[in-house]
Amino acid sequence: MAIPTAASGCFASILTVIIFASMQMFKQNLASSEWMTILGGFIGAQLFVFLLTAVGNFETMCFGKNFQTKLFPEVVACLGIAMFSSGLIHRVCVTTCFLFSAILLYYMNRLSSTAHTPVVTRPPPSKGKKGH
Repeated sequence: MAIPTAASGCFASILTVIIFASMQMFKQNLASSEWMTILGGFIGAQLFVFLLTAVGNFETMCFGKNFQTKLFPEVVACLGIAMFSSGLIHRVCVTTCFLFSAILLYYMNRLSSTAHTPVVTRPPPSKGKKGH
């Protein structure tokens, strides 16, 4: 069951702040090894998803239900913020954050299109004679 837009925006905003703060708290650990930098990029991609969700929900509350989040400026800005946050950890985190974010964005778009695309039904064929 989906939660209301305002609650979803609030949760996404709180999770964005928590993830960013956690990345900064564990900066030394995330930059300590090769696998941890990949994990840092994945955590940055999660930051991207929650930030994009918060921005999308804020726009829905301000501009109405039919407003859609666009590639530019919303997605690009959220990706830039997530990559900058990952860059505060390690250079490799930026690259892995971009790759994981691109994959997550693809699946978010796919999920959104299946959930929000209207179903179009064809009218049944008429039983009358053709040509009249």
